[in-house]
Amino acid sequence: MKEHRGKKSWRQLTGRQKLSILVYAAGQLALLAAALTDLKKRPPEQVNGSKGAWAAACFVNYLGPAAYFVFGRKK
Repeated sequence: MKEHRGKKSWRQLTGRQKLSILVYAAGQLALLAAALTDLKKRPPEQVNGSKGAWAAACFVNYLGPAAYFVFGRKK
């Protein structure tokens, strides 16, 4: 019988896999918090586009906050 290679539960992960997930999650949350904090403090005239749209975009994993820092802020 073939072994099923579906999703693993948290208990089935190795310590290294769990640590990788936690580091990724912490990085994502830190980047999200930094982007949202900057967006909140920045005046609307220093933001390219709508602050509301950028706030929503920031919730798209790493891509949203990174895009805000690269394209959303006026120099």
